[in-house]
Amino acid sequence: MQIPTLLGAALAARAPLLDEGHTHAARVFAGFAEGDPSVALDVYGRTLVIHDRSESDDGDRARAEALADAVFAQLPWLRACVLKARRGATPEARNGRVIRGERAHLDRRVREGGVWYALDLTMNRDAGFYLDTRGLRAWAMAHLRGARVLNTFAYTGSLGVAARAGGARTVVQLDRNATFLDLARRSESLNGWPTAKGSIRARDVFAESARLRREGALFDCVFVDPPFFSKTAAGTVDLEEGAGRVLDKLRPLVGDGGALVAVNNALWCSGAAWKGVLDAACGGYASVESMIAVPDDTRGMVGDGAPAYPTDPSPFAHPTKIAVLRVRRKDGRRAT
Repeated sequence: MQIPTLLGAALAARAPLLDEGHTHAARVFAGFAEGDPSVALDVYGRTLVIHDRSESDDGDRARAEALADAVFAQLPWLRACVLKARRGATPEARNGRVIRGERAHLDRRVREGGVWYALDLTMNRDAGFYLDTRGLRAWAMAHLRGARVLNTFAYTGSLGVAARAGGARTVVQLDRNATFLDLARRSESLNGWPTAKGSIRARDVFAESARLRREGALFDCVFVDPPFFSKTAAGTVDLEEGAGRVLDKLRPLVGDGGALVAVNNALWCSGAAWKGVLDAACGGYASVESMIAVPDDTRGMVGDGAPAYPTDPSPFAHPTKIAVLRVRRKDGRRAT
């Protein structure tokens, strides 16, 4: 394993991302791109999160302890460490066990681009705040002033929070899981914003989007960042098969000239396959305007080999494949 020899260089390369106030978040070791696809290390404020992708049903505890020792030695201001076992046999193992410090020490917020985002680092298998979509949050802050925004499959709502921070006129956060959406409310509170009535909706995306279509609702931007797979009575998400159908259902909610922002972070879906889905999407009424790159810390900053991704992500640079599609409508209707 190359991690011991690479970790010092990896941490040094990320030093500008870790602020003196210890409130920022960064990937400090990108396993697939930096020498060992079985592990990735993130820092959220003063908490280290180890993502163990090994075959162990409880995570490689000995390796995690050694990695924690090495990182804490170089970042002595860290207070806690969480180990998440991707193939854990229990929800606790998958969602994360505290192996350094106490649960009370886990950070509950991070700051990015001047905006606060709420955290619950052991709520789910991931950390709940995606570091690889930092560039997309920056895009939202820069491009959506005055816009009406719909964030579908919102999860913890970070894209909607970024849109609101950038001056969006209306932001609707839509996800069927009310527990996840509570973090969106917390993020708004952290930034001193009131939560508008009806802006956070714990509803099925397919059922609610169908209702919005019937009402003729239109948005300037619709974010589509779904989970790998989800099935409800109203519809199915499958990023390997049929992702284009999800885009087709949500494209009618975008006003003429608006943006449909599509994200696919499935490791097994190649970049060429996803680009093909986007090019064919929406019956010719949407076209790819730009691709948003993931930040360097999630793409890898040290090492001398090619990233060990399961599939080739090109023309994207990373398995998190983000595209902005510009929508054209036959009726010319715009969001109002």
